[in-house]
Amino acid sequence: MRSDILQRFFFFSFITICALVQTLSAQTSPSPHRIVLAASAVLDGKGHTLRDTRIVVEDSKIVAVDPALDQKAGPVDYDLRGMTVLPGWIDAHVHLAFSFDKSGKAFPLDDPQEIALRTASNAWVTLMAGFTTVQSMGSPAEVRLRDAIAQGLLPGPRILTAIEPLTGQGEKTGTPDEIRAYIRKQKEAGADFIKIYAAGGMRQGGMTMSQEQLNAACDEAKKQGLRTLVHAYREAVRAATLAGCTQVEHGLGASDDDLKMMAERGTYFDPQAGLLLETYLQLKEKYVGTPYFPKTLEGFSSMKEILPMNHDLIRRALKIPGLKVVFGTDAVAGAHGHNAEEFIDRVRDCGIDPMVAMVSANSLGAEAVEMAGQIGSIAPGLQADIIALDGDPLQDITAVRRVAFVMKGGIVYKNTARSAIPGYAGSAP
Repeated sequence: MRSDILQRFFFFSFITICALVQTLSAQTSPSPHRIVLAASAVLDGKGHTLRDTRIVVEDSKIVAVDPALDQKAGPVDYDLRGMTVLPGWIDAHVHLAFSFDKSGKAFPLDDPQEIALRTASNAWVTLMAGFTTVQSMGSPAEVRLRDAIAQGLLPGPRILTAIEPLTGQGEKTGTPDEIRAYIRKQKEAGADFIKIYAAGGMRQGGMTMSQEQLNAACDEAKKQGLRTLVHAYREAVRAATLAGCTQVEHGLGASDDDLKMMAERGTYFDPQAGLLLETYLQLKEKYVGTPYFPKTLEGFSSMKEILPMNHDLIRRALKIPGLKVVFGTDAVAGAHGHNAEEFIDRVRDCGIDPMVAMVSANSLGAEAVEMAGQIGSIAPGLQADIIALDGDPLQDITAVRRVAFVMKGGIVYKNTARSAIPGYAGSAP
C-alpha cells in the first residue's frame, strides 16, 4: 500500500518537475551538444591548479581541457574567469530522507508522500550547494529518487544508496548465514553499497555486532560486488578494519594504532569535523524530545564536548601516512544544502590544508565510491560535473559557501555568476 502511494506521488511529481527542468535547461544551456567554459583558475580535483584554461564539454562528458586557450576551443559559452572552477563535490555520507515534519520536529516522518517530497527537496538543495554526487545511507524513498534523477526526470545529485542498513540489533542481525542472506537481499533490491551499524552512539560506542558477524557481512558484500560502510566507534573501528570492510564512518575513540591499521589495509576513513553536531546544537529546539535525542535542551550541552574530540581525531588521522580520509558530512535534517560547512570546519578547526580538503571530496571521494574513471576530476573522458566558486578556497575557505555555477553531466543547473550568463557582453570572445 505504502509503495503504491509513493509510486503515484512520484509519477505526478515527475510530470511537474520534469517540465521545470526542461525549461531551466533551455534557459541555461546554449547547446545540448557542445559547451565551452573559460576559466582563469581550475582545481583539477587531483591537487593541481590549471591556469587560463578552456574546458570543452560534449553531451555529458568533458572532451578537452585546453590550457593554451586555443581559439579552436571557442566560442566561449560560459565565462567563469575570476572564479575558481573545480569538479563537483562528492559527499560520502548523507541522509537525504532525514527531514523535519510539518510541525518542524525531526523524526519520525510516516507519510510516504511527505517523505518523497522532502527527500527530493533535500537532493535539490544539495545539488545547488555544489555536490553533484552523494552517498545516502538508506531509505526506500531514495531508490526511486536515485533512478528518477539518473533518467533525467528530476534534478538532483547522482545518488548512491544503501536502501536499508544492516543494524546491530533486532531481526536484521543473526547468524553469519542470515547476515549473508540479508546482504544478498539488498543486492537484489538494487543497493549500491551496504551500510552497517556495528556500534552504538557517540557516547556509548559499544559494539553491537560481533567480529564473526562483521566478517560475514563484509565478506558477502565483496562477493556480491558491493562496498561496505561501517558506523563504528572505539573497538568497532578495529573490528571493521579486520573484517576487510571498505570504509569506516565516524571513528570517534579510534587509537593511533587503529588508524595505522586502516592505512595499512587500504580502509577509507570518513570522520566528521563539525557540521553534524553544529546542526544539532543550532536546531536543538527541533530535535529535543525526538527519538535518539535528549528530552531537554540542557541535554544537548554534552555535544559541545564531543566537537573537540572529533577535531583531535581528524588531526591525528592526517598524521598517519597513507590513510585515505574522504569527505562525508552525515548531513541530516537542517544540514542539507549546507554540506560545504564541513570544509570550513576541517580547515579552520582541524588544520587540514584547503587543497587536501578539496581533493577529499573530488578524486579521493571518486576513488572511494569506485567511480574514479567517471567523476571527481576535470579531465577528458570524465563526466562534466563542474562547479565554480566566487572566490578562491585555497586562500579563503569560506568561498565554498559561494557556489555560483553548477553543471552535472553537461547540464547547467545553477548559473548566478554575472559573467557566466550566455551572451553576456563581458564574456570571452
